[in-house]
Amino acid sequence: MRALGELFRARRSEVSPAAVPAHVVSAVSRRRVPGLRREEVAQVVAVSTDYYTRVEQGRLIPSDQVFTALCRTLALTSEQTAYAEDLLNHARGYVVTTPGREATNDRLQLLLNQLTELPALVLGPRMDVLAWNPPAAALITDFARLASARRNYVSIIFTMPAMRQLYEDWTSVARTCVGILRSEAADNPDDPELAALVGRLSIASDDFRRWWAEHRVAIQDFGAKTMIHPSAGTMHLNWDSFTYAGAARQQLILWSADAGSEDSHALAELVSAAYQADRENSPDDSGPSDARETLSVHAHRNRPVRTPPP
Repeated sequence: MRALGELFRARRSEVSPAAVPAHVVSAVSRRRVPGLRREEVAQVVAVSTDYYTRVEQGRLIPSDQVFTALCRTLALTSEQTAYAEDLLNHARGYVVTTPGREATNDRLQLLLNQLTELPALVLGPRMDVLAWNPPAAALITDFARLASARRNYVSIIFTMPAMRQLYEDWTSVARTCVGILRSEAADNPDDPELAALVGRLSIASDDFRRWWAEHRVAIQDFGAKTMIHPSAGTMHLNWDSFTYAGAARQQLILWSADAGSEDSHALAELVSAAYQADRENSPDDSGPSDARETLSVHAHRNRPVRTPPP
């Protein structure tokens, strides 16, 4: 219940007094806090101030009618409302099973093996990076060099300084990552790995800690990003996510460029260089098969989804 109250409190501070009827707004020239007062929200929702205060403090589960009225009064977006509904269901005891660590789905792995012309990776719960191909490593970072516990897309965005140079609009990417994690926290509030990830990032990044406290949520399935790559230069890339019905908690992420564009040529050169470097760095094929990794795809099945803003 506390998370739901924190969400309402955060949204209350952002609602302008001008958004509610004039007779509700307290006739005070100077307001000590931004946004609406608790008593003003309570009056619009038609509950007592004590009732709303207990909701905001996490001491009372609101009725469906009050919940709906609060979402409307506090101007929650559709994504924020869905997030609030998840929190409400959890408070009522409708607990979602906490996802454990999982291996890359075999069908997704097979598909990833065949994607040789585009950067691609597979994400699992908490945006853990489960598998990737060489072009994805060349575009983002060498995931294989990261400790398995740090092989997480959100962690990479916030803890690797190079990401601030790679993404032209790093702030937008980072804030969306936080919003996606917030959505997942509502789905799986008892996930210990998610709690540990949030704890680490809150210590490591002031930006993460501040944005996490805002309780904003985000869901993205496609988009476009400008990336300033150290070797390929500036590229305007599209990204799309695909979910396989047999592994709903895993998503395949692809980066592409408009056909015939300069970005397409730059991306093709990056992909070609990535596979060339992968062949040069791979052990000789004559060695024992169990001593070699797959050349085209690095699959890590010891790590366990929300779509990131790639």
